[in-house]
Amino acid sequence: MGPHPAVAAIRLAVRRVLHDVLTDHAPASDKTSHELPPPPLVLVACSGGADSMALASALAFEAPKLGIRAGGITVDHGLQPGSGQRADEVVLRLTELGLAPAEAVAVAVGRDGGPEAAARDARYGALDAAAQRHGACAILLGHTRDDQAETVLLGLARGSGIRSLSGMAAVSGRPGAARRYRRPFLHLDRQTARKACLVQSLPVWDDPHNADPAYTRSRLRHEGLPALEKALGKGVVEALARTAQLSRDDADALDAWAGQAEASVRDAAGLLECAKLYALPPAVRRRILRRVAIEAGAPAGSLFARHIEEVDRLITGWRGQGVINLPGKVVAQRQGGRLVIRQG
Repeated sequence: MGPHPAVAAIRLAVRRVLHDVLTDHAPASDKTSHELPPPPLVLVACSGGADSMALASALAFEAPKLGIRAGGITVDHGLQPGSGQRADEVVLRLTELGLAPAEAVAVAVGRDGGPEAAARDARYGALDAAAQRHGACAILLGHTRDDQAETVLLGLARGSGIRSLSGMAAVSGRPGAARRYRRPFLHLDRQTARKACLVQSLPVWDDPHNADPAYTRSRLRHEGLPALEKALGKGVVEALARTAQLSRDDADALDAWAGQAEASVRDAAGLLECAKLYALPPAVRRRILRRVAIEAGAPAGSLFARHIEEVDRLITGWRGQGVINLPGKVVAQRQGGRLVIRQG
């Protein structure tokens, strides 16, 4: 008799991702060397919640069969009393699953962008550092289809365009590690992960922040999505997750188009020519403007659609406007038919 369907589902999802990791990190053949390269290391980011504990258990089961080393990292944000003790308990659970290394990393959470964004930035910074410290080739994250649906709705509320509607990528990373983060559970619902923990008798911790109405995502999870399902019927989460994938495909294509078009709208000195920008489709033009603003120092997380629309008016609705101020002390202005975006 095979494993419970929920356990089988999470293991299959992890197995597929580990095969992808092996393909991405297959060493080039070296006929002059007789030493075998060390097996790759994959880490799981584990908060102790049901999603990440299910992921940790599946990684511990699948990795050895593929010759992969498996470890785990938990991040202590220090935002709740006893968080350090809970982090130590998570490390113990990871160790009991056979994961090594297994460690807790404490971080200091700032205030930029609000509490949720600040905690996220601190967490990913710690995970990036852990990957470099241990030489890990990938970090698995336990985001589920439900998390994806919430992310799409949050992007819709911000009015940030199709990229926000594309939600979280199955594979992502920061500069220098573009494919570090893997999300095996984006096609699985939250209940599958919780059920997998239950049938395996895995203890889980329910973060009280996830039920705190002070947090936007919490309100959306407990009030917004249930209201949508009541009004529109079941299947909203699946539809939103499907929207994310379709939007991501479109956004990737437009990003590629913008990347190719950027060189064609610059003059010999490298300045952006407004007339050539005007001739591009708006979706392509605005992507170029956003990319240039970020390169000039505007923080991507603080650069919203309304900022890019104001810069776009320097091209499409030129009436002698003055300087446009952007986040990160970046300014945009039109000078002699050229668009200049730089640090103010």
